[in-house]
Amino acid sequence: MSVVFANTNEMSHEEWLAARRKGIGGSDAAAIAGLNKWKSPVAVYLEKIGQAPEEDVSSEAAYWGTVLEDVVAQEFSKRTGLKVRRKNAILQHPEHSFMLANVDRLIAGEKAGLECKTASEYLKEEWKDDEVPAQYLIQCQHYMAVTGFDSWWIAVLIGGNKFIYKKIERDEEIIQYLIQIESDFWNNHVLKKNPPMFDGSDASSDLLKALYPTAKFDEEIELPPHANELIAKYEQAKQEEAEAAERRKEAENQLKAMLGDYERAFAGDRIVTWKNVRSSRVDTKLLKAKYPEIYQEVAKETVSRRFSIK
Repeated sequence: MSVVFANTNEMSHEEWLAARRKGIGGSDAAAIAGLNKWKSPVAVYLEKIGQAPEEDVSSEAAYWGTVLEDVVAQEFSKRTGLKVRRKNAILQHPEHSFMLANVDRLIAGEKAGLECKTASEYLKEEWKDDEVPAQYLIQCQHYMAVTGFDSWWIAVLIGGNKFIYKKIERDEEIIQYLIQIESDFWNNHVLKKNPPMFDGSDASSDLLKALYPTAKFDEEIELPPHANELIAKYEQAKQEEAEAAERRKEAENQLKAMLGDYERAFAGDRIVTWKNVRSSRVDTKLLKAKYPEIYQEVAKETVSRRFSIK
């Protein structure tokens, strides 16, 4: 059974964030496992040591997710007949003190909890049949690890008009795996101030852009010997990527030749199209030449960084 790490009744948002930094939560667990598309393991590490760039908590998705949490919980209770209640506390694993849980709701009279979600219509396929997105499955298993509960419900409002709820049973194999990777992360990375490696996820790329938005002009350093191995990996992957792109283009061109003047064709149960697409864009060179004052007025300068190996 979990213990109460901190009461959140009168806790400010800043105090809540500070408390979260003292352990690993449910969404952190998915990121550490490499299953959170919005957050990488190194991002979790930087959060825990207080060096992460500030998050934009004012986004529309974050706002409506918070606003609709209560609606989702009430609808779940209405449809299932199960009574839910808030737990105004951050919970802690009784043995592994770095494992924390800030749960949405608990089910009254049962060893079960509820996670409330909202999702875009574009993500509805991730929830079809018995499917639960991997990152949320891990999040719920983490909560069961912390609380000792037997099951966890997850309810999601998709596109604002489709309501789904599913039950996730406790999986001891997954829980043991989570305890192992979270223990390694906390003890060998966070406590030792030893950052994990950046991975190839979009989350890592976005974090690097946020951490290092501009370069120090005309300054250089000498990279460690390990950099040569990474350069070899990079160049090999780049070559394989070019070869794969060429094979793809070859297949595409042969299919286009089969289509000829036709817009659509059938190949078994697949539909192949080569459609007309009309688009218009501003000719910036012409605009700059003919109307330089207007060009200067509407031009927007941006700074980004281009990576290359020579």
